[in-house]
Amino acid sequence: MKSHNLHYFALVLSCIAYPRGVQLTPNGTLYDRIGPEHLHALLTRFYRCVGHDPLLAPLFPDDLGHTLEKQFAFMSGFLGGPPLYHQRFGHPRLRARHLPFPITPEHARAWLSCMKTALDETPQIERADAAEYYAALTKVALHMVNSPSAAQEPTSGEGQAR
Repeated sequence: MKSHNLHYFALVLSCIAYPRGVQLTPNGTLYDRIGPEHLHALLTRFYRCVGHDPLLAPLFPDDLGHTLEKQFAFMSGFLGGPPLYHQRFGHPRLRARHLPFPITPEHARAWLSCMKTALDETPQIERADAAEYYAALTKVALHMVNSPSAAQEPTSGEGQAR
């Protein structure tokens, strides 16, 4: 068994759930199939899009370099590779770390749109692997929503006890 497959089992045991829908195939985990170089290239393209998105850019620091490296560390483990994030920063507590930021359904859609753009711009990732990755990220993006849509927020006086 490859060493990063052992890391995958360590991740599961440490409560970092391997995403449903991401398949362990004879060619290995999604991390094995994408590879660290292509994953890093994908995330670089992703954060380029995030930095230019009017809805997402205000939620992120101006310099996305550190954010990119943390995301690479997280995604490595998320995809069944080495648990880099866990080793460097501890348990991801993904939802808890994002609670200080208002994440609406519109934010989730914009985030997924940037990921779709980045996947489309990374031809080294097989289309089936890109689809599998995107499906898993869709579940994560929906889980991260912690604020109602701007269109759903009550206007002044609405929803208040009288």
